[in-house]
Amino acid sequence: MDGLLVDSEPHWRAAERDVFGSVGLMLTDDECKQTTGLPILDVVNYWYARLPWSVQDASGRSNQQLADAITESVHERVASLAEPMPGAVDAVTFFFERGIPTAIASASPMSLIEVVVDRIGIRPLLTLWHSATLEARNKPAPDVYLGTARKLGVEPADCVAFEDSGSGLISAHSAGMRAVAVPAEFEREDPKFDIATYKIPSLTSFNETVFNLLNT
Repeated sequence: MDGLLVDSEPHWRAAERDVFGSVGLMLTDDECKQTTGLPILDVVNYWYARLPWSVQDASGRSNQQLADAITESVHERVASLAEPMPGAVDAVTFFFERGIPTAIASASPMSLIEVVVDRIGIRPLLTLWHSATLEARNKPAPDVYLGTARKLGVEPADCVAFEDSGSGLISAHSAGMRAVAVPAEFEREDPKFDIATYKIPSLTSFNETVFNLLNT
């Protein structure tokens, strides 16, 4: 969802910089990009392991509380500012018009998925949405994709997953799904995307031809 259907990654990075700044950790936008696609608590733990801040600086907040503060900030930003990624609504519509069950499988919590679904107007086009926070493990584990396939009543091998992050791609690939990688421009040539079944520069490049290639 984040960075694939909705242009939320800039809002995640802005929220991370604000909250991390409150504990004395001043991150650049490029540094925030290093953790793109990771669950937000993993992001907090990632930076704490490398540049630990003191409990006093954090005003006694735990890593989980910092993660919650980032998520709350993103909710507010996305609800009022986020826009769909180019080609996102058309891609979802493509499957809806063909009667193909379509779902969101996201590392974000259900509350944020609901915000995005309504913000970009795709609620009527989706069969369901599912959060990895409701599974035993978040991405890059395959749990959210396996759980989504189960809720859809289909086999993972019969699914196509679209992912913009390396972490998410590993999740879909490990679930046994065909995976279309749609990397951001800054990491488009990163070899971590080589495990994808197919790679496109944007959802605007998804069409009937690509769909047929995925079915061969």
